[in-house]
Amino acid sequence: MLRSAAEIFDTDGFVSASLSAISHRAGVSSGALHFHFANKSALAEAIEQAAVQRLWCITGPAPDGSEGRGSHGDVDLIQNLVETSHQLFDGLNSDVILRAGFTLGCEPSWASPVDLHGQWRDWIDGTLRHAAKIGALADGTEPEDVVTVVAASTVGFEALGRKDPTWLSRQRLGRFWQFMLPRLVPPGTGPLKGT
Repeated sequence: MLRSAAEIFDTDGFVSASLSAISHRAGVSSGALHFHFANKSALAEAIEQAAVQRLWCITGPAPDGSEGRGSHGDVDLIQNLVETSHQLFDGLNSDVILRAGFTLGCEPSWASPVDLHGQWRDWIDGTLRHAAKIGALADGTEPEDVVTVVAASTVGFEALGRKDPTWLSRQRLGRFWQFMLPRLVPPGTGPLKGT
């Protein structure tokens, strides 16, 4: 049922989505749907909570020197940022619940209790602040500036990708990183994967 609801919310939006269309797509009666979810808002909240968990599985905690994915040595932090952005785009391409969670967060008619875009931005912020602390950013590179560019760009790609999936391609994101990395990492840093 959740997947069917996510498909409807992703294509039709919150306002246009109907419980009858969701129950029909799920192959269940309206009564069965109402047994599990009191209303459309409850379904949307369940989708967003599932999307939060999926995003967490992609990012893990932001590195702070004590936990997170990878060894997080100098360039490894930036490599982790690049790889995680690719994993997010892969998820947005393949996981309708994750995609619908992000879509619902942009719905003006839906008062979302969840902020997936903010969760993504906060993870980028934590990663880049730690990278700055350990000297993994180029001299003069302020983490706040990079957070703004990376978060706005990736969220922009996600928004554009709703109409044109090529915005969520590995090639498009790789070109973004090819442009960004020379400004982000210290000179002499070897090539990073995902660019």
